[in-house]
Amino acid sequence: MSQASKNIKGFSSIGEVLKKFDREEDKYISFEFQKYGYELAQELGDPKNVSLYIKLAKETPRGLLESARNFVKDAYQVKSRPRLFMWRLKQLKDELKNKKTPHKRSAG
Repeated sequence: MSQASKNIKGFSSIGEVLKKFDREEDKYISFEFQKYGYELAQELGDPKNVSLYIKLAKETPRGLLESARNFVKDAYQVKSRPRLFMWRLKQLKDELKNKKTPHKRSAG
């Protein structure tokens, strides 16, 4: 069975999640998106807003989050990593929205 058929809608398989599960560190985490949100908050240095990143991990397409995450990783001399992440994520969402919305042509 291929990797694409194992993962549904960007979620990891149960086996993959269990391999990464640490009983002491992850005792309050029930779902994969919670773990992803927690790790994202730690990577961005914003542990006080973990709930925000968990919500984003649940409701936002993973590709957008990964793209914004990689953008922050590649950035040099960043004052605020969480702020840069949120700015880039908003840009990506706007780009996606503009691609999905067809432009109206004016009659002329």
